[in-house]
Amino acid sequence: MNYDNNNRGGLWKNDKRTTEKHPQLSGAAEVDGKQYWVSAWTSKGEGNKPIVSLSFKPKDEAPAQQAAPQAPAEDWSDDIPFS
Repeated sequence: MNYDNNNRGGLWKNDKRTTEKHPQLSGAAEVDGKQYWVSAWTSKGEGNKPIVSLSFKPKDEAPAQQAAPQAPAEDWSDDIPFS
């Protein structure tokens, strides 16, 4: 029997956290058959109640790439004077 992991995920403590902007927890999830990276931040809300904020990023999303700079076109004209 195959295990159906759809609409499930997991989070683990982020041991690589170096700033307050980095998530406290990170992991992965599958939603409607699509894979996501999951990040979570924890804080205290009104009445000191815990809050967990989540962020989802598709795993197959290609990173933004900058266009490579173009070299100036070389002029290979035949009227080059030779001595």
